[in-house]
Amino acid sequence: MASYNKVLLMGNLTRDIELKHVAGNQAVAEIGLAVNRRYRTKEGEEREETTFVDCEAWGRTAEVMKQYLTKGRPVFIEGRLKLDQWTDKEGGKRSKMRVVVETFQFVGGPGGGGGGAGGGGGGGERSESAPMARPNSAPSSEEHVPTQGEDIPF
Repeated sequence: MASYNKVLLMGNLTRDIELKHVAGNQAVAEIGLAVNRRYRTKEGEEREETTFVDCEAWGRTAEVMKQYLTKGRPVFIEGRLKLDQWTDKEGGKRSKMRVVVETFQFVGGPGGGGGGAGGGGGGGERSESAPMARPNSAPSSEEHVPTQGEDIPF
């Protein structure tokens, strides 16, 4: 039987990205994302709901996200669903669904605004974006990597 696991999300970061290193000095980032959906009820009332999604990124993708993204910034994420399962201290079975980031795209201008409507409406807003970030890929010798304090060119 064929399988397909792909998630596309656009929303705002709910907190600054937490970067840790695990065995082998592999970087892992924990990311909180809020995705908004606007809709109209049968009675014509405008409503909005927010879905909070836990995400994780690995390797160079995690490091780049940590370096350039902060709480409140809009971001477009492409990834896959992963179910984590464990046993808590009391012996109970626990589980949590999260998104593993495979690629991401910066959304909005350098000021951090723009395009942050998320998964719902968003009609008419134009957002600038950078090329998709490739996971675990180091910049080529032709690419310029901004240093701390230098303006990001997007």
